[in-house]
Amino acid sequence: MSVQYDANSQPAPVAWRYSGNQMKRWRTKANVTREELAAASNYSPDTIKSMEQGVRMPTPRVLDVADELCCAEGLLSAAKEYLRREKFPARAQDFMEREREAINLWWYEPVLVPGPLQTPSFARLLIGNHIPPLDEDTVEERVTARVARQQIHTRKPLVGCSYVLYEAALRGPYVDEEQLLYLLEVGKLRNVSIQVLPYKRAMTAALHGEMVLLETKDHERLAYTEAPSASQLTADPAIVSAQTERLSMIRGMALDPDESARFIERMVAEL
Repeated sequence: MSVQYDANSQPAPVAWRYSGNQMKRWRTKANVTREELAAASNYSPDTIKSMEQGVRMPTPRVLDVADELCCAEGLLSAAKEYLRREKFPARAQDFMEREREAINLWWYEPVLVPGPLQTPSFARLLIGNHIPPLDEDTVEERVTARVARQQIHTRKPLVGCSYVLYEAALRGPYVDEEQLLYLLEVGKLRNVSIQVLPYKRAMTAALHGEMVLLETKDHERLAYTEAPSASQLTADPAIVSAQTERLSMIRGMALDPDESARFIERMVAEL
């Protein structure tokens, strides 16, 4: 199966574009037509064109066939090592890279439990119900990758992590006792703060969607927002400042960490 990238979002991964460009260059040099490569690899010419343009990920099969037809002596086939299925959606990859390097993280989530706080069962239900549906291999790869993000709470040097969860995020359909207990466990770490914003304390600023701020080791602050079909990671001072002000207001209205722990404990007792 060929993986296709949404050309209306951010540019396709560099590895796709470079491998596709090299495939086209070798094909042209060897006087192999796009139709000939398509027939030999059992793809349509349009699919080959998309791969050469970097819109679709060149598959191992097409790279091997192109390598043989174009007498590339393994140079095209070697690209397979760099085109393994990505662990995260392409539009989120830049953020995941920055998250792995962060020294401070501030996160507000109005609907879902934040990724680094999700249990495997919660993540599997969430990712497994993706629309359009994902194949099982992709689901498992993304669940594994998401659970690995929990390392941000224990890696050294320690990362300061501050989370604020709107009450709706704790009452979602996938939140069970295991997930709530995990929040309580992580909240005991001295570098992690988990706060709850109850319904009765919500203000307009809390209803405008999720927001993540992170600080890099170079002390650059970035703001990240995500929607179903788009995301934005930016260091624009105006946006970072506005998000910081909004987050500060939400944190001020939320329960403090001890009160939040008791809030979650009461939710567990109600189950």
